[in-house]
Amino acid sequence: WLTHKGSVGQAIIGEPRILGEDGEVLGPGEVGDVYFANSRPFEYFDEPEKTKNAFNEHGWSTMGDVGYLDEDGFLYLTDRKNFTIITGGVNVYPAEIEGLLISHDKVADVAVFGIPHPEFGEEVMAVVQPLDWADANGDTEAELIDWMRERLSSVKVPRKVDFLEQLPRMDNGKLYKRHLQDAYRDAM
Repeated sequence: WLTHKGSVGQAIIGEPRILGEDGEVLGPGEVGDVYFANSRPFEYFDEPEKTKNAFNEHGWSTMGDVGYLDEDGFLYLTDRKNFTIITGGVNVYPAEIEGLLISHDKVADVAVFGIPHPEFGEEVMAVVQPLDWADANGDTEAELIDWMRERLSSVKVPRKVDFLEQLPRMDNGKLYKRHLQDAYRDAM
């Protein structure tokens, strides 16, 4: 796997399948939902509905990851399905936008998620922790949005960028993205 940078390796148990929105098997390099055929059976403790939803009509299982396979069968994870933003019928994966924004020289940390939109279902929202709090303003918001427009398709560009002095993270560094998203949804 060291020759396939960014990969989590090849499957040891089960056969990975990448499925599109309509359940069709996608080819190498195409991003979709990660499923495993012929994997070991499992169930969620005391959550029969969640267990049922983890399997498709073929009996293939998913843990809710989004990713792709390369030509050699190496798996790359790009996001979690429950963070997928559906805007105007298009799936947008926050990790791609976060990966771009974190590379901007004014950004220390970032979270991207969907917020309700009356026409499109959801719209892309970014919350940025700036390197310098003096940059938490409308000019920087416009700069970041313009910068992303040059690098992303229009459907992926956040319509709004908000600023926090510090993004909420667990002790292990994992982002409390769901809490952040819920706070913005509740404020609408």
